[in-house]
Amino acid sequence: MDMKKIGIIAGGIILVIMAGIFYISRQQNETDVTKKQTKVGVILNGSVSDNSWGQACYEGMEKCAAKLNLSVTYKENVVEDEGSLECMEQLISDGCEIIICNSFAYSQWELEAAARHPEVYFFHATGVEERENLATYFGRIYQMRYLSGIVAGMQTETGKIGYVASFPISEVNRGINAFTLGVREVNPDALVYVEWSNSWVGDDENRETAERLFDNYPEIDVMAMHMDSLTPLDVAQERKIWSIGYNKDNSALYPDTYLTAPVWHWENFFEARILECLQGKFKGIHYWEGIETGVVGLAPLTKNVKPGIEDAVSEYRKKLESGTFDVFYGLVRDKQGNIRVAEGENMSDDAMLNGFDWYVKGVVLSAEE
Repeated sequence: MDMKKIGIIAGGIILVIMAGIFYISRQQNETDVTKKQTKVGVILNGSVSDNSWGQACYEGMEKCAAKLNLSVTYKENVVEDEGSLECMEQLISDGCEIIICNSFAYSQWELEAAARHPEVYFFHATGVEERENLATYFGRIYQMRYLSGIVAGMQTETGKIGYVASFPISEVNRGINAFTLGVREVNPDALVYVEWSNSWVGDDENRETAERLFDNYPEIDVMAMHMDSLTPLDVAQERKIWSIGYNKDNSALYPDTYLTAPVWHWENFFEARILECLQGKFKGIHYWEGIETGVVGLAPLTKNVKPGIEDAVSEYRKKLESGTFDVFYGLVRDKQGNIRVAEGENMSDDAMLNGFDWYVKGVVLSAEE
């Protein structure tokens, strides 16, 4: 072998060794950031044991806390007013370097806290305003709403489906519309009846709303919900109405009526984002992650679901996972017949997040009758 070839081979070996050293060094640096324990403060509008939104957040955080050496302080049932700012200030004075608020209504106070403390990283669930040290985040749970609509549309015998909803805001309207599109994909004549509770966590308000909805439309045989209280599921069980939950799989609590639920797997968001904080790679942007990241999911279908539904859900899930289809691909018309999304087009993220003040055909609002 001539010296030229030997030199080329030796040079290649050196490059491989150097690349390996660089990779190992980089991995060590990224791992080293977890050697020091980091304090994280989480502010919840519910509790860590509410079997709903608060617990989903808690369980997701706990799954990544050990991996990233986090000491997490949870503040439960924090009222969404100026007191929440005081709560953030207390967490920061206790050494928290990352603050997470799990409700849209904390927005004003979290923005103020972020302005006061540029050295602290802030995350705001369902928020819409970002700063250099404040990121907002949510998941495309509407994709799972659509799949749960497939379930409801195939499960109903009457074609009358109830939907107990908290507030008529873009987030909730988006879910109602996605659910209804799923329902009518498999049951074109079915109707979705919506009743508003104007409360996220109020058990009394949400129970009364569910009772009013079922009293007004006694033919309803399947219901869905969008709030953090479980009382609509209680009412559905009492009246032997099939139910679709939200936030967390509660099938064990309602074995005779529960079908499934759009659920959260927040560990698939928190771990990557908090690691970025520790590495100094934080980005003050809006995160809206979908089925491809595992942040959103559909709870396993229960024994109560009719045969054939699971296969249909699997088929539509594959379409969503392919990236060639999403819930609000056109053609989409509103209740009045106006084209909202043209054939071959998709609704923009901005319109879905901030401009959903209309409903698709098949939605019946309580105020209309």
